[in-house]
Amino acid sequence: MEFKARPYVCGAIGGFDQARLDLLAASGPATQVVHSAPDVTLLSSKPLVPYGTAPRFGWTWGAAGKRPVEGGDWLGVAEAHETPGLVDIPGEVTLHTGAFGLVDVYYLADGDAIYFSGLIEPLLALARQPYEVNWEAWAAILTLTYPLLEDTPYREVKRLPGATALQWSRRERRLRVDKRAPRWVREEQFDRGVTGGDIVALLHDALKPYDRLLVPVSGGYDSRLLASVAVAQRKDVISWTTSPDDGLDNDLDFARYITRELGIPHQIIPQDAAAYPDEALYVARRLEYLTSHHAWYGPFARAVHEAGRPIVDGLAGGPLMKNFLITADAVGANTTAGRHQALLSALTTSEPHIPVIGETARTWMDSLVSASFARATSMLRGHRSELPLSVLHTRTARGIARSPVNLVGPEITPVFPFLHPEFFDATLSVPVARKEGGKFYREILRAANPRVAALPSTNGALPHRRVPLRSNGPVAREWNHRMLIKAAAVPGLMSPQMLDVVAAGPDALTAFGSWNSRFWLRGLVLFGSWLTDYEDRLGDLTPPW
Repeated sequence: MEFKARPYVCGAIGGFDQARLDLLAASGPATQVVHSAPDVTLLSSKPLVPYGTAPRFGWTWGAAGKRPVEGGDWLGVAEAHETPGLVDIPGEVTLHTGAFGLVDVYYLADGDAIYFSGLIEPLLALARQPYEVNWEAWAAILTLTYPLLEDTPYREVKRLPGATALQWSRRERRLRVDKRAPRWVREEQFDRGVTGGDIVALLHDALKPYDRLLVPVSGGYDSRLLASVAVAQRKDVISWTTSPDDGLDNDLDFARYITRELGIPHQIIPQDAAAYPDEALYVARRLEYLTSHHAWYGPFARAVHEAGRPIVDGLAGGPLMKNFLITADAVGANTTAGRHQALLSALTTSEPHIPVIGETARTWMDSLVSASFARATSMLRGHRSELPLSVLHTRTARGIARSPVNLVGPEITPVFPFLHPEFFDATLSVPVARKEGGKFYREILRAANPRVAALPSTNGALPHRRVPLRSNGPVAREWNHRMLIKAAAVPGLMSPQMLDVVAAGPDALTAFGSWNSRFWLRGLVLFGSWLTDYEDRLGDLTPPW
């Protein structure tokens, strides 16, 4: 991982020990001191330009676009720039995340000190060995595909959630947590009759600062919309597509139609089934084992690094414009509990073809994940946009964002037009009933480019061309099986039926071809890979169930 477009940042606040801070700095990418004062040191892999003058300083990292302005509250920076930062004012030091928390801030508490880093691994140098397994994190990764709240795979290391700050009072000599509701929670958006044309105009504004862009095109709505807008602005645009290992290659076929219509230079990034284990492990390690998504994304990300262009990503398009994962049951629920259950059911990986997790373990996981999801979305209860915001603050921020933020970035800058503040507010103002079935999204696409809107789409097409799953090919099955043997060492994690599959050998995994079965398998394989990498540093693997 090379921190080119985004810097690597670490440091400490509070009553920290210099020797431990030195160990943290030595355990990650090379850094230099950006700021040092009583009770705070900030280190970065590249210079950070301060905003403000003595005695008030602020620094941010991870943001593209305009520089934060002096004065105001830390949350204003977090909302406007979606970036972490550190603010040092007389009497107080504040370490904060972006409003969604897309750029990670991990921390380890040690007495009165907080040691923080943009990566988990350097903080593990400060953790007591053997590391304690965070079973709550793994419960969520297995059932949802990503963790919730502050969880990482290690109980010692936590992730600072979005719109949250850790503040050290120099006068009181103590730390406190400042958790805020971001602007889109405080200010509910009501229906103001936004049209598809209005949305397209706002996308034009969001893309104005960029001249040269890489716009990946799949067969879906998001990428064709963004490509249409970029081409309409006469930008220098190129487009790439790759196979996502979904058992279909509609993306490759449909992207050719779209890019041909738009006149964009188009390239297919190839995938190699024989390389799947190496690629999946590359992604898992780079994402620090935080999600079972994106195992196929490695070759594409490395090609993007070589291209050197900002990459346009349709992050958040599904929840904002087409009710993705927002079911009729969730929309029609009359109670908070009903909405919670319906939405969680849609987000949870559904039942596989055989029971995969042991019955006691599954009961424990389901109960814990339900409680954690309720806490993670508690500030959204009763909000007019509770459903899309719940998806955005959990699945989008913790799982889906990892590919543009941590696989494409930090080498290349990802561009998120759908998170542009004016665009975001406008789409939230559109009632969910108007988005049902993709009606509103099709209106937007027609306003952007009616010819492209009419082309076949993976959002509504029946399967056209089936291809073998790389993740279930002969080479992958051998590797998957080895990782499952590791995971099976945890008492009660796997069901008797799943243990029989493991005992039957790699070829028994050919049965895991359905969508749900694949995700359960990938979660267990991810866990087994993590155990393999860290087995010599992990403590007791006896689970809480």
